[in-house]
Amino acid sequence: MKFRLISLLVCLVVILAGCNFEKKKTYNIATASTGGTYYPIGVGMGQLWTKHYRSQNTKFNGQSSAGSVENIDLMKKNEADFSILQGLISTQASQGTGIYKGEKYDSLRSMSMIWPNVEHFVLKNSEVETGTIADIKGSSFSVGPRASGTEQSTLMMMKGIGQSKKDISPEYLGYEETISSMRDGRLDGGSLPAGVPVSSITDMYASGVNATILEVTDKQMKQINSQVDTWYRYTIKKGTYPKQKKDIQTIAQPNILVTTKEMDADMVYNLTKMLHENRDFMIDVHNSAKEMKLETALNGLNTPLHEGAYRYYKEKGLKIDDRLIPEEVKEKESKGGHQDEK
Repeated sequence: MKFRLISLLVCLVVILAGCNFEKKKTYNIATASTGGTYYPIGVGMGQLWTKHYRSQNTKFNGQSSAGSVENIDLMKKNEADFSILQGLISTQASQGTGIYKGEKYDSLRSMSMIWPNVEHFVLKNSEVETGTIADIKGSSFSVGPRASGTEQSTLMMMKGIGQSKKDISPEYLGYEETISSMRDGRLDGGSLPAGVPVSSITDMYASGVNATILEVTDKQMKQINSQVDTWYRYTIKKGTYPKQKKDIQTIAQPNILVTTKEMDADMVYNLTKMLHENRDFMIDVHNSAKEMKLETALNGLNTPLHEGAYRYYKEKGLKIDDRLIPEEVKEKESKGGHQDEK
């Protein structure tokens, strides 16, 4: 009996060893700190994609990070497969300009503009003079975590209006840490760009922090865009935040979903399609997804599309600028190739 049992176990081991078990594949989506909008959107996106790819033993994880700059680094190290980036960082990385001068990221490909990244410069009322972003001069001010898109965009905006880190006492904090430090009296203000509403700023108003979201004038927007032309006018409607009694005139830049040209074209086609055809699911994840629309999917993009995303938008009849058509697609089309229809 014992011999038969041992023989049976040996047979099972041999059979199992011969089976071709599919290894579970996990893809990482790099986002930003948990107090902003990138993180919940990235997590929700991962849940949506995982649901549709579960039968293929494939999972998509939203992971927190320091933001856009670190996300580029994570992708270069193959520690992230997809990322959400500020338009500024995506543009500079794909063109080899700004902080990426001489380090062009040729493999970077865009999938969609997802929602506007709305600039929120918050400052304690005791420091407010004009009510515009110029008021941060002389304050203790968080420019965002080091190696983040927040830091880079904040410094770019400051440069546009003739300021630099020398004009403030800079801190490098995440969103929740910024509001906590303001509440404790250790900080005057900070930059918290994200889709509206920003949970940390909702907390700021709700918890009684005596502070204001600063406005951006038309002149200031023109000065900022003279550095990198990616920002546009955005109005934060009254009532967006607790106790907000009037509209706030600020600016925004696009938030962009990106991957690399090495990612499978069929998969990127499917992921792009899922994202745009499950808008209600994403709105349930975060209200900023209301601004995620097919007709605005290419707005503000300066990074070439991924082949799979290009195929989807072409099927949907979107007008695609030549600069957004990836080189790999141009090469195929020049050779008489064609994109498979789905």
